[in-house]
Amino acid sequence: MEIEIATDTLSPDVNGVAMTGKALMKQTRTGGKRLKCSCLTVFLSDIHLGTAESKADEVVEFLKHIRCRKLVLNGDIIDGWALRRGGRWRSSHSRVIRKLLKMTEHDGTELIYLRGNHDDILERLLPLAFGRLQFLKEHIHVSPSGKRYLVVHGDGFDSVSTNHKWLASIGSVGYDFLLQVNRYYNLWRAWRGKEYFSFSKMVKAKVKSAVCFVDRYEELLQDLARHKQCEGIICGHIHTPDDKQMGDIHYLNSGDWVESLTAIIEHLDGRMELVRHDEFIARFRSHDELEPDSRQAWVHDSPAGDDD
Repeated sequence: MEIEIATDTLSPDVNGVAMTGKALMKQTRTGGKRLKCSCLTVFLSDIHLGTAESKADEVVEFLKHIRCRKLVLNGDIIDGWALRRGGRWRSSHSRVIRKLLKMTEHDGTELIYLRGNHDDILERLLPLAFGRLQFLKEHIHVSPSGKRYLVVHGDGFDSVSTNHKWLASIGSVGYDFLLQVNRYYNLWRAWRGKEYFSFSKMVKAKVKSAVCFVDRYEELLQDLARHKQCEGIICGHIHTPDDKQMGDIHYLNSGDWVESLTAIIEHLDGRMELVRHDEFIARFRSHDELEPDSRQAWVHDSPAGDDD
């Protein structure tokens, strides 16, 4: 049994189904109770499984609160570069893979895996399909209103990644080292009662060349979207989550699951939302604190799926 739970004024979606302006939550009874955000599509990128800094547990927690028709993994999900350097594959990384496969099996989710630069070993195999799982280089996503989004990892517009892979590899090692220092520094900050601080974000914000690179990166992707006759672009790669209108192009960057912990959700009304893990999970916790009589609910009979 599933209970759809809404928390504000009802309005019809594009199919005439009653829903709210915010995310429509579902509570699935499988012995216990778990609220889920029912949506059309979720876009994730840059999880970097195979590295110590990958927030795999948070990815699984996020996915446990999602029920979507399509899930797009937009590159660098598995970090082949790190694994080749001797990176350790952890049990939490395997749980991410298991959760993704269970979503295709139990929820009927279509899973699209787009290659990135850290998992570029897939390049020689593309395109490839196994049932509901597809491996592609890029993907055209069409919203309920007919708006076309080009979904691509974005490393093709990073001249270092494409033309100087040896330099990109050195940069990756340096970034990993910076993240390790950042981890221990933030353990100390947490002990002192201070909030999380990111060295890499500080560098991106203060180094002029890094700011110029991001601006140029966004412009090139806009041009590509226009060339593909799309009204929007959804990318990753630079670990800089964003959602903005740039002229006639809707630019979305899904960020990463190393520091930002962000994703893009396409709601049932076709609205795109950039969500952050902590804020997203807090929605469900705040709902649990409501009195049962204050919740609006609609009951539908449906098979209960196995929830990892």
